[in-house]
Amino acid sequence: MNPKIIVLDDDPTGSQTVHSCLLLTRWDVPTLKAALADAAPLFFVLTNTRGMDAARATAVTREVCINLKQALADYAGPVLFVSRSDSTLRGHYPVETDVMESELGPFDATLLTPAFFEGGRITRDGTHYLVVDGRPVPTHETEFARDSVFGYSTSFLPDYVAEKTHGTTRAADVRVLSLAMLRAGDAGAWLANLYGNAIGAVDGETPADYARFADAALQAAAHGKRLLFRSAASLLTALAKLPPQPVPAEDFAKLVRDGRPGAVIVGSHVAKTTAQLAALLKQPGTVGLPLDVSLLPEGRAAVAAALVASVAHAHAQGLTPVVFTSRSERRFAGTAERLAFGEAVSATLMDVVRTLPPTLGYLVSKGGITSNEVLSSGLALTASRVLGQILPGVTVVQTPAAHRVPQMPVVIFPGNVGGDGALAETIRRLSAASR
Repeated sequence: MNPKIIVLDDDPTGSQTVHSCLLLTRWDVPTLKAALADAAPLFFVLTNTRGMDAARATAVTREVCINLKQALADYAGPVLFVSRSDSTLRGHYPVETDVMESELGPFDATLLTPAFFEGGRITRDGTHYLVVDGRPVPTHETEFARDSVFGYSTSFLPDYVAEKTHGTTRAADVRVLSLAMLRAGDAGAWLANLYGNAIGAVDGETPADYARFADAALQAAAHGKRLLFRSAASLLTALAKLPPQPVPAEDFAKLVRDGRPGAVIVGSHVAKTTAQLAALLKQPGTVGLPLDVSLLPEGRAAVAAALVASVAHAHAQGLTPVVFTSRSERRFAGTAERLAFGEAVSATLMDVVRTLPPTLGYLVSKGGITSNEVLSSGLALTASRVLGQILPGVTVVQTPAAHRVPQMPVVIFPGNVGGDGALAETIRRLSAASR
């Protein structure tokens, strides 16, 4: 019997390689039990902890784990636990895995599997890379490593672990499953030698690499090995062994409500998003509506009201409003100030989402934390089901029939995924039915 894969996701983009499963924005025991009873082999609990400080992330993760223990008390099947986080190594590591170990463990091993092949993230010889224009660049040389909250100085995973654990785990104690070992069929033996919550890092350059590893991990789990994964999205595809998605990427336009134009909400501010936004705003039929972050938090009500009116006017004209945060970079005295300001920006965007026109055809949310807020706060969804991907790494869910905006496709578009034209291509695909 294959295990139920339970994913604690620090933003909602971990579902970007799977389909037909539930995304939960609530984690009370009845909701968790319903997800355990669902037919899909995995489900996601959207904790949104990447948008929190470490103390709050700890508390939220602990609350989820405590409720999970209660929900699992009368669940007869095997389970696998995954702490899903960013494929560019940002996030509260080891905070979240430490809590999961204390509440759901003990585990024989915690395994780092950060490759995300659909987004050009690979791991080779223990070093994690982002493929840029066909060239692998160590992630510590990219903008993601300079994140003011989650920055790091090395993408060699043993050293990364040592840095993030402040030396509690030495680099020399991190076990690396190399490509050579993996492709030689040695993953099972490698896993068998892990115990006492050993820390491991797994190489992977192609989906076939993770398929081999997933087979070995599932077999080890079936024989009693308790494994915890700190993972990006691609491993989930390999573990879940899903068939092709039920909605082909080119058919999502058929789900657009009455063939009407939609709206786009852009919260992410990374360089890739900025380039995609610029390309989108050049497309005919789009209207850019900037949210001036310099007016926040004091001017939140006025800013939101003006945007709501502009969105309604654009939609009435048959146009696609694109609400985006101003691109200027702000400096903050510390992490707490930066996170608090991010919450103020997100709250203003959600004021807009809560009052979107009820005749909207679709909604695109750009950015992981933004997307989590769109689902949980803006649309007030307890759970939504993943339909599949409209582009590689770009997930589509749908609001339920009883929702204020019923059966609306909602695109969850990570900030760091896709080429410069990807956001514009998403809008073109969704608009195909009305052309």
